[in-house]
Amino acid sequence: MTEETGRTVKPGRSDSRPHEDLKLQLPSERRIHTQQPMSVTAMSRRLPQLVRRAFALAWRVDRTSTVLLLLLQALSGGLGAVALIATTATIGLVATGRIADHFGQALPSLTVLGLATGLRALAGVAITGLSERLAPRIGREGELTLLEAATSAELAAYDTPGYNDKWDAADRGADVSKELIGDAQNLISSAVSLLAAASVLTVLHPLLLPFLVAASVPSGLAAVRSARVHYLGMLATLEDRRLLGLLRWFLVDKTTADQVRSDTVADFLIGRYRQAGARIDRTTDEAAWRSARITLTGALAGGLASLTVWAVLVWLLTSGRMGIAAAGTAVIGLRAAATGLQGIVGFGARLYRLGLYLDDWAEFVELAGGHRIDRGTVRPEGPEQVEVRDVSYTYPGADRPALDGVSLRLARGEIVALIGENGSGKTTLMKCLAALNLPHGGEVLWDGVPTRALDARAAWRRTAVVPQEFARWPLTARDNIQLGQSLRGGDEAVLRAAALCGADEVIGGLRSGLDTLLAREWWGGVELSSGQWQRIAVARALHREAGLLVLDEPTSDLDARVEHRIFHSLRAPARDRAIILVTHNLINAAVADRIVVMREGRIVQTGSYTQLTAEPGLFRELWLLQRDRGRLPVQRTTTDG
Repeated sequence: MTEETGRTVKPGRSDSRPHEDLKLQLPSERRIHTQQPMSVTAMSRRLPQLVRRAFALAWRVDRTSTVLLLLLQALSGGLGAVALIATTATIGLVATGRIADHFGQALPSLTVLGLATGLRALAGVAITGLSERLAPRIGREGELTLLEAATSAELAAYDTPGYNDKWDAADRGADVSKELIGDAQNLISSAVSLLAAASVLTVLHPLLLPFLVAASVPSGLAAVRSARVHYLGMLATLEDRRLLGLLRWFLVDKTTADQVRSDTVADFLIGRYRQAGARIDRTTDEAAWRSARITLTGALAGGLASLTVWAVLVWLLTSGRMGIAAAGTAVIGLRAAATGLQGIVGFGARLYRLGLYLDDWAEFVELAGGHRIDRGTVRPEGPEQVEVRDVSYTYPGADRPALDGVSLRLARGEIVALIGENGSGKTTLMKCLAALNLPHGGEVLWDGVPTRALDARAAWRRTAVVPQEFARWPLTARDNIQLGQSLRGGDEAVLRAAALCGADEVIGGLRSGLDTLLAREWWGGVELSSGQWQRIAVARALHREAGLLVLDEPTSDLDARVEHRIFHSLRAPARDRAIILVTHNLINAAVADRIVVMREGRIVQTGSYTQLTAEPGLFRELWLLQRDRGRLPVQRTTTDG
């Protein structure tokens, strides 16, 4: 405990530094957005936009169904008005005497009433069917559009605080997009019903309409306020809901399953899960009670307003200002109008809330979370030569640059090895060389053209990368190597690439060869060892028709025999490529034409393997440490006791 503050200081952390925990922070512009009032005025301005957006999405996925849906909505409203007019005529005839005496006269209006009611019911069924047809298609379109935006973001976006939060919010928007068309058509249906009923009520007596509108105000205000409470509750729990997702992944994913058990960490992480869940429950309960109080107040006020409407109707009838037939129709019309108003308020509030989620989706889609790729249009060949000129790169929040004034040149037919301790900037430099990241200072040039002037996807097609954490795609062995980019040689080209790195032995041992599915945990396929997967990853890179081959620890999971095979095979692909290689096993660097040694983001040595092992410097220091086994504990003998 410190005397000044009485705070407990955790070991390994200075008193002045705050304790950091897994917690997201909303970007400042998002906080301003969520604090804006959700009012009836704001809702009335937004609803037409949201309806247009809903039907624009529907138009993209199924134009015929969208047109039919709109036509049926208009037809339903017209049939509702016809039914009310027919009701007036029927009640007027029946009210003049015995039903049998006037049945013949009432038959036409009864027929019209029956047909209008029946046709409207059929239209309702068709409207529901069309909405259910469109909803999943719209949801899928929203997801596809979001995925296209996400894959159009710069790789650096994933290192930027707030990007994942924007993705999570946009993903929620994509998820609710399928609900948009249903609520939009329900809103239109309610509006059409209200319009039909209001038209008839205005004809019956103009005084009914303003009282009816006034009666809907309390419930409308309550619905809007309740929607805001629910939305803000969702935002308040966003950080904890994301934490739950991360904890679920770490607890059950195969890559961490062994350590969950060996580290006996399950109870600890489940405890964190329970804590986050309890915080979500408290926030959700508070929002639910606030919403319930608002809804109850609105219902009470709306009930009093409705009594006023009925009192006006009774007064009109008793004072002789309205006949019995008109009064009967007014009762039905008031109920229809009230239902329409409630629908407009209820579905409108819900649509408004969905629109807030959809705004997050639309913003992400438009700008890819603020990181949409915006580069040049030059489509490169080769490259024959890659040059790095005084390049610097700093990760967001980092205390120092990962690269600081780095200059390097690499030509086709050359193998260059990058050597350095962890955190020296090797992987960052490789990403800049491969045009995956753009430098913050200086330039990376392919055949004299800056990488920021290149068409990004065209540039990536000219590179082949084996990262430290390589993908294990749930595809066949063939697809894992081709990745949808089949060459003219077909399977022969795949097997040639596999033979260079020992992956042919892996494929030869599979039950169906190249057709074997490598995804046991998903679809009953075959699972490979880490070393076998790494051979597939190297074959994948060698298969590509790329001018630049980037290998980041390509043999870290391999045995000595396969490692030897790969490094002795590198000369063949080097004839048509420039190869950049990162390895911590310094003896492997002997294959390189040139070795570049890095420390703290700078190049500190350059030379051949023979030169650098002979001259003082970081490379020789690391090389001697790898060769020094005299300081390691020797095996204990039987006489050691």
